[in-house]
Amino acid sequence: MTVPQRPRVPRRALDGVLLLDKPLGLSSNDALVRAKRLYLAKKAGHTGTLDPLATGLLPLCFGEATKFSQDLLEADKTYEATMRLGIRTTTGDAEGEPLDIRAVDCDEAAVQAALQRFIGEIVQIPPMYSALKRDGKPLYEYARAGQTVEREGRQVTIHALELIACALPDVTFQVTCSKGTYVRTLAEDIGEALGCGAHLIVLRRTGVGALTLEHSVTLDALSDATQLERDAWLQPVDALLSTFPQVCLNDDDTRRFLHGQRLKLSSLAIAAEAVTAARVRVYSAQGRLLGVAKPGEGVLAPERLVVTTES
Repeated sequence: MTVPQRPRVPRRALDGVLLLDKPLGLSSNDALVRAKRLYLAKKAGHTGTLDPLATGLLPLCFGEATKFSQDLLEADKTYEATMRLGIRTTTGDAEGEPLDIRAVDCDEAAVQAALQRFIGEIVQIPPMYSALKRDGKPLYEYARAGQTVEREGRQVTIHALELIACALPDVTFQVTCSKGTYVRTLAEDIGEALGCGAHLIVLRRTGVGALTLEHSVTLDALSDATQLERDAWLQPVDALLSTFPQVCLNDDDTRRFLHGQRLKLSSLAIAAEAVTAARVRVYSAQGRLLGVAKPGEGVLAPERLVVTTES
């Protein structure tokens, strides 16, 4: 007896950005798979992982937006975090086993002073429980096998570090940092500076570049929504490019640009900030996003193009 196959649900060619508020305990990839299934999207990707034990902003890219996800990987991130002083753990967070327990004899003023010491460029030793690879194997695999390997310090930048609440032994702070910063390691280092050790117990990402949680949505809300309501949550592709200066082209230059041709800067009516920018976002006269380009050496060079049925 032949079992009839279920008809395949057609996938949609969808372009846009979803600002997902990732729940606790779910990996970034699992969150992406669920959202992609709900949208029936043909193509989707995320903009850098968020630990399962972290919640908050996870921008997901659909269709043409995936071309620009790398820009968010490079962007600064903002987190709200809570650390518990007096206990160090094997993983640097609440998932690990206690390594040592020390008395917490500092006060809020000492905490505030310690935070200030970490603003600016600092060097972090990546944690063993991380996805960084050594000889093709993630560090966490060595850690789970009880092995410790030498790691080189990496320079990162803490742009802002603000105390939100101090209810010792718990301390809540907000940090804006460069890519590659481990907030777990930051919490541990602050704890060492206070002489009592610390581990992270709560981590919530509130910003990625210029994107924030303000227009985010949860997976539960998406699951309960209609397809029309889900589509309304999608941000346009250029939501990823809002920090880039804008350049508008006339119809002739639009056609040349979409064919990958370089355009003379002297022939374009663009602002001075765009001429000196590392990258610009490029639009047609009708306001359609064409892609991103690099100005330099007197020309505007197409870098990544947005493909549409109009292209």
